[in-house]
Amino acid sequence: MTPRRSLTLDDFRGALASRIGPDDPPRAGTRPAAVLVVIYGSDPRILMTKKSAGLRIHAGEVAFPGGKPDAGDPDLLRTALRESREELGLDIPASRVVGRLDPVTTLNSNFTIAPFVAVLDALPEVRPNREVELVLRIPAGGLLRTLRDDTDPAHGAAQGAYALAFGDHVVWGASARMLKQIADRLAAPGPP
Repeated sequence: MTPRRSLTLDDFRGALASRIGPDDPPRAGTRPAAVLVVIYGSDPRILMTKKSAGLRIHAGEVAFPGGKPDAGDPDLLRTALRESREELGLDIPASRVVGRLDPVTTLNSNFTIAPFVAVLDALPEVRPNREVELVLRIPAGGLLRTLRDDTDPAHGAAQGAYALAFGDHVVWGASARMLKQIADRLAAPGPP
């Protein structure tokens, strides 16, 4: 089920608030990674990037800022925050992170990704680095309403695969499975 009414930041905060740590171990045979899902603004938007075509893995894909942990990262939350700072120049404090989605494993690159969610009243200035071809500021409600099963063989579509659309851009794979979790949490009935 996807949302039909206008969403507010409070809807996202309420639906996505959850425990943040400690880190879960990655699925056997995979490597850990972390991303930051940034939702912001009075008409909530989701910040995503189109990865540079020159990257070794995930080139040209629409994704959330993130990546592999560095030796100096004390945990995966700090990985997500550091990667967001490196890729987009965003300095988001850990206190703005409201929760964590369930881990998602990539099917083509063998990562188990810890998705963290930050909800911001306004987006700070974005300064993309060379890993980012395009910064996408996507209306949240409109994007989530495009959620569908992904049957595109070019995506290596499998059962439980989803796709979403924004203009000419298609979100698929691990990022789409993260957005599906958000849509499901927003559609879940609230407390009695």
